[in-house]
Amino acid sequence: MALTGRTALLAALGALAVGLVAPSWAGIGTVTLLLLLAVAADLVLAAPVRSLQLTRDGDTRVRTGESAEVRLSVTNPSGRPLRALVRDAWAPSAWHPGTSWANSRHTVTVPPGERRRLTTVLGPTRRGDHRAHRVTVRSLGPLGLAGRQGAHQVPWTVRALPPFASRKHLPSRLARLRELDGRTSVLTRGQGTEFDSLREYLPGDDVRSIDWRASARRNTVAVRTWRPERDRHILIVLDTGRGSAGRVGDAPRLDAALDAALLLTALATKAGDRVDLLAHDRVRRAAVVGRSAAEVLPAFTDAMTTLEPALVETDLRALTAAALRMSPHRSLIVLLTGLDAGATEDGLLPQLPLLTKRHEVVLASVADPRLDELATARGTLDAVYGAAAAEQTRADRRRTAEGLNRHGVTVLDAPPAALPPALADTYLALKAAGRL
Repeated sequence: MALTGRTALLAALGALAVGLVAPSWAGIGTVTLLLLLAVAADLVLAAPVRSLQLTRDGDTRVRTGESAEVRLSVTNPSGRPLRALVRDAWAPSAWHPGTSWANSRHTVTVPPGERRRLTTVLGPTRRGDHRAHRVTVRSLGPLGLAGRQGAHQVPWTVRALPPFASRKHLPSRLARLRELDGRTSVLTRGQGTEFDSLREYLPGDDVRSIDWRASARRNTVAVRTWRPERDRHILIVLDTGRGSAGRVGDAPRLDAALDAALLLTALATKAGDRVDLLAHDRVRRAAVVGRSAAEVLPAFTDAMTTLEPALVETDLRALTAAALRMSPHRSLIVLLTGLDAGATEDGLLPQLPLLTKRHEVVLASVADPRLDELATARGTLDAVYGAAAAEQTRADRRRTAEGLNRHGVTVLDAPPAALPPALADTYLALKAAGRL
């Protein structure tokens, strides 16, 4: 049973009437009896809650930060009209900030034998699967004094996918890719690229591109055009160890790494390359292998959705062994991990010869822009100490990057917003140079 504010208001008015008109025990008893009879009548006339039939439909997948609609159908099989307050409960991370109270509560009236549909608007702020909690229904009587209350379990899951905020950079990189492919007026040549076609020589063309045999047959000077090699293998390796749990701004480093991986995957797929995914710390957390061009991006997104940083030290030896097993032939291995001096020098550097001997290796790390702010701070003793610590950290990262460069690794160290386009540009540069 649940009482409403209207019951409390009537009780207050009754007490006032007793005090003014009949200040006696008889007056108190009369008012109390009338109020109890009204509450009992309301309870009897309220529609039952347990017999209600509740079902769900609606969205099951949504990008993090976007809106999803989940519809709740309420069927009233009883012979009494349902006047109800309905609370559709979800986890706090399933709502847009500040909207959980308004969006989770509904007022509905369902005549006997009919059905009504309620729409709950969600806005997940975290990746992963968000599951519905119980639905609480408070069925009120016609007087609005009291009602029956009960809960129903109506299962539903909304999967919040990675936001993929870097997709805004994709059109400009695809335009650059079309230039590399020779589908615009800008054509490229380079060692290791594939022959594309012949065309007539134009002033300014590289004389080394002239095909003298074709020119003799055509009675005109013909030059070769080239395009980047296709069907190359790219392995994206996500380090999900404790370093990926460090927060940069409002999000862990892993989220920025996922965004960069999605942009590279979309670009490489358009370029005709094969892309696989490995997520690893001490053990393999996820792997996507051998998907077609149409399937690879949705498969990556699904695999990344439930990834969470593990608060353990990454076993870089096991990670390297797993990457080599997935890349038996020459590949581009993109390692999304940290640039911590200790972990890199002790764990990664000894394994690099195994990777760089056969593969092209790119290491991409998420930098914290807060370090730049701290390094320039002055004015107080705390600010000076903070600046010294930040500068020391930046120097350690630069030293680590230089050590990796000496082993033939291309190193990217950029803030979360800049890392995805930087990684895409590096891929295009390697492709243009024929290094894939």
